[in-house]
Amino acid sequence: MKGFQTRRHAFGGPIAFSAGTRGTSSKVDTRKTDSSPGVAKPLAPGGLVRQAAVATDQCEHPRGPAGLDPKGTSQTPPVRKVTGDRMLACRYEMKYLIDEIKAAGVVQYIRPFLPPDRYSKLQREGMYPMVSLYIDSPDLQLCRESLTGQKNRFKLRIRSYTDEPEYPRFFEIKRRINTVIMKSRARVTDADVPLLLAGRSLPPQGYSTDEQALHQFQLYMTSIQAGPLVLVRYMRQAFEGTGENRVRVTFDRELCYKVTDEPYVRLGGSGWQHHTFTVAHTILEIKFTGRYPAWLSRLVEDFELDVMPISKFATSVTQACRLGFCGPALRVPWHG
Repeated sequence: MKGFQTRRHAFGGPIAFSAGTRGTSSKVDTRKTDSSPGVAKPLAPGGLVRQAAVATDQCEHPRGPAGLDPKGTSQTPPVRKVTGDRMLACRYEMKYLIDEIKAAGVVQYIRPFLPPDRYSKLQREGMYPMVSLYIDSPDLQLCRESLTGQKNRFKLRIRSYTDEPEYPRFFEIKRRINTVIMKSRARVTDADVPLLLAGRSLPPQGYSTDEQALHQFQLYMTSIQAGPLVLVRYMRQAFEGTGENRVRVTFDRELCYKVTDEPYVRLGGSGWQHHTFTVAHTILEIKFTGRYPAWLSRLVEDFELDVMPISKFATSVTQACRLGFCGPALRVPWHG
């Protein structure tokens, strides 16, 4: 309780709940791109993609339209950056909050176009768990920038898909640059997470990782004196194409969060709170690397989908503050 009261003071009042709240969506204007939340001050200006994005140099010069209408266009597919683990390192994305009835219809609609991704194929019900430990500054700079619609921002998180210690964890930076979302990430072991969050170097390993991405993560972390803030977990059902213009559609359910100041990424344990977003609803995300396919445009129109600037991280912190349950005390500059 005391920790969150102190954080409210850092905001100059309770955290605003305007970004990503139900009821704030609007019909998509395909003639425009969104100018809401983007990446942080050290990066180039940017904005949130609504239905499609103006092509930018940050994504290897993609040559796409400013709007969704594919008619009369025949641009060459852009060069795209895909990491070894098939993460879309440079992409456009849109988010929607839909009920389960509509979600079932969307799943049936996209099946002829996209197969389940390789992880969903392995699960009986087609869903797999994800958990991320988000870190932020003592005054919640990254959270505030998301909630207030800062044009330029980034997020820092450590992601995992299991609590098994032999499986890797991933240090990730998610940025928005000129309407393009860029992700970089570095694989590490579970045991190395506390050391790296304390600012120490990665010990010698028997595997390769993106050391440059890891160094950049620690640089950003140090610049805002960031430390662990909240764990966010959910179940994901994913579909992904393999064509030149990669399209990925995901459905995130059972969203939960847990405020923590511990440097561990765990799916289990006590203290989890259910996020109100996914009570009888799912978060639909559409991600693509180049042209917005015509069939996706028809999908959005047929199901009357409304884009929402949903941040699982920022809204989880918001709900935690509103509940007023006991959270970590306001940190002094974090040193592990």
